[in-house]
Amino acid sequence: MRKLAIGSWAYMFGPYEEHPVPLDDVLSRLSQLGFDGIELAGFTPHAHPDDYPTKADRAALKRKLADHGLAPCGYAANLAAHEPASSDPAVRQGYVDTFRRNVEFCVDVGIPSIRADTVSPPPLIKGETYEAAWANLVSVWQECADTAGGAGLMMLWEFEPGFMLNKPSEILKLHRDVARPNFRILYDTCHAHMCAVVAARQPAPKETLPGGAAELAQMLAGRVGHVHLIDSDETLHGDETSTHAPFGTGVLDFDQLIPAILAAGYESEWWSVDLCFWPEAWEVTEQAKRHVDALREKYG
Repeated sequence: MRKLAIGSWAYMFGPYEEHPVPLDDVLSRLSQLGFDGIELAGFTPHAHPDDYPTKADRAALKRKLADHGLAPCGYAANLAAHEPASSDPAVRQGYVDTFRRNVEFCVDVGIPSIRADTVSPPPLIKGETYEAAWANLVSVWQECADTAGGAGLMMLWEFEPGFMLNKPSEILKLHRDVARPNFRILYDTCHAHMCAVVAARQPAPKETLPGGAAELAQMLAGRVGHVHLIDSDETLHGDETSTHAPFGTGVLDFDQLIPAILAAGYESEWWSVDLCFWPEAWEVTEQAKRHVDALREKYG
């Protein structure tokens, strides 16, 4: 049976930004509920490299996770300060340097994967042509994937409506162009629906798939390295990115989606719940676990 984690950002972004739930409280709660692991948010005050500046600090964090019976299954690094598709070499180098620093943090804490996104909102990074932005991004991500791979980490790209390159064909082509064995797609069920069905925030011409998120999973066969599970009500949070609606409040059919993901060759031992920006994430965590537990019982 697959292991279950949840992203800690759910308790520090959006409505929780002014009063984030302390990481110690999150770990205690997840341990009590029987989660197997946690996907750490690389943001202050949870797990930014500056929060744990020394190897001793990071070793202590690693022990703390183990003491709660939680394995770190992934890391959402804070890479937003530099746009990787920029034609400014200094901006691209800033991204690469920040990425490398976060890889070092992952190694010290024993985290096996690091998440990235395209940073720039759609339709395109300002002042760039599509061709130049694409080439810049591919080059930067190849370097980053090589850095992660040299450290034994998987690099995960989470596509979503809130960032440029959010059409199904672009998702597939970008993965092909980066072409690194440790570079994989992070498939979020909510984002997949919004990109493949709603075509949210896509520049014209809009691109959808008749088979929706399940067809997108099939398109990405052999390319998905991690999965986030959450429902979709087909709206955007703050007109920016997908609303991560609690299970049972949206339109997704997980009895269709889960088999499609598995049939596409998803081999990781992890499922991760994502309650990003949900105003009552703390309150619905237990319900989310029960829902995914039922899916695990059904699909392994």
